[in-house]
Formats: sequence, structure tokens, C-alpha cells
Amino acid sequence: MSEATTLAAAAGSPDPTVGLRAVLALRRLAERLEAIQVTNARTQGWSWQAIADALEVSRQAVHQKYNRRGGIR
Repeated sequence: MSEATTLAAAAGSPDPTVGLRAVLALRRLAERLEAIQVTNARTQGWSWQAIADALEVSRQAVHQKYNRRGGIR
């Protein structure tokens, strides 16, 4: 079973301690995956607008979130 599958199962736990820890871990995993894919998109020449459209957020939001990281242009 993959980490994401294990965490998704744990997120449905009736024990709030287990469920909330799993939700936090999933949130962190999603953030890491998003950052990787934004970097991938920028490396391939995608505009901030194209990335924003794919993530269903504003261009400003995605640019502010990731342009500060320095390496993502």
C-alpha cells in the first residue's frame, strides 16, 4: 500500500487523533506534490496563468505562493 493510500485510510478513522494526524500528513504531501508540479510546469515553459488555471486559483495566488521560493520562475 502506498503512503497516500495508507494516509487516506487513516483519515477516515473514527479516532480523531489518528484521523487528524493523517489529514495533516495528507495536506503536507499535497503541498509537496503541488510544488514539484509547479516547478515541472515552469521548467517546461508554462506561464503562471496556465498553472493557475490548472490549479483553479488566481494567477496572483500561484505566483505569490511559488515565485518567492527563488528557484521557480
